[in-house]
Amino acid sequence: MNPTLIALTGFVSWSLALLVLMEVIRAKLVATKAVPANGFTPDNSNLSPFMQRLARAHANCIEGLPIFGGLMVIAVLAGKSAVTDPLAYVFLGARFLQSLVHLSSLSEAAVTVRFASFAVQMAIGVYWAVRLLLA
Repeated sequence: MNPTLIALTGFVSWSLALLVLMEVIRAKLVATKAVPANGFTPDNSNLSPFMQRLARAHANCIEGLPIFGGLMVIAVLAGKSAVTDPLAYVFLGARFLQSLVHLSSLSEAAVTVRFASFAVQMAIGVYWAVRLLLA
């Protein structure tokens, strides 16, 4: 696989890993009767701050996947992965960083780092889109 497909697989796998972590924790909460099986909200607003951040980190991945993943798929299908390959791992690293910082803290410094990592992803996405449209 080329870097674009590896990064796309990493992005999807990371989104899945966050979902699995959330469901493992939810299953434990149900098994210990801390929360009834029907007691979960989509954003985990009735749970711990960590669980709320986990829900948002996962949602951030799902929200970005059609945009950034779509650009990667377009590049591969069009035979233009030379456009996306050079920054594919940078993109994936920025995605990981955004999620990990989101999970760790809501401090002002953490939010700034999280936004910076998202800004990197947006800049890469815009660059890819322009390059693909002009290719």
